[in-house]
Amino acid sequence: MAEANLDPVFQIQRVYLKDVSLEQPNSPEILLNQEQPAVDIQLGVEATPVADGLFEVCVTATVHTKIGEKTVFMVEAKQAGIFEIRNMQADQLGSILGIACPQIVYPYLRSNVADVIQRGGFPPVHMAEINFQAMYEQQQQQQAEASPPQIIV
Repeated sequence: MAEANLDPVFQIQRVYLKDVSLEQPNSPEILLNQEQPAVDIQLGVEATPVADGLFEVCVTATVHTKIGEKTVFMVEAKQAGIFEIRNMQADQLGSILGIACPQIVYPYLRSNVADVIQRGGFPPVHMAEINFQAMYEQQQQQQAEASPPQIIV
């Protein structure tokens, strides 16, 4: 009888741009303004099982630039990857989905966001490198604080 292969498996199946939008609600007037806009960048990570051993990991970025109260432009982009992950312990799986997969997907997101902004007629916004391990650990700590351990009698 053959033994089942229980070696850990981690493979990238595909990386793709899932969604992107660019809005310039105050163009062309805002383009004549020479002030430096304020830039706000928000990031999010989500992981979803899609089949046995397959997970979709999405990294989302929202880049909102304003001069005063007026929006110069806003970009929302969601970059995703499908990963095959098998034979991992639950704690390993969580950190792979929350750290390793986003680190693979994020450079594609950065490039696509900069490209969309530049194609919109603006200088590209270069998003900084992200420490997904620190982000994951902070998220885990917040979840632990939000739900104290239950004692079962």
